Amino acid sequence: MLHLLIIALIEMSKIKSVEKEKIVAEQLNGRFAMIGFIAAVGAYLTTGQIIPGFV
Repeated sequence: MLHLLIIALIEMSKIKSVEKEKIVAEQLNGRFAMIGFIAAVGAYLTTGQIIPGFV
């Protein structure tokens, strides 16, 4: 039983390599999402509408 736990821990500790392009893409996606959220909050605070001009 202990050997299965040790094998499982070894398998979990293996470092998975992630491509640099994917990391950059995810970071950009997160930053643009934050900018969009701030823009939506700003639009709501200034106009009182979720989507200004949309009835």
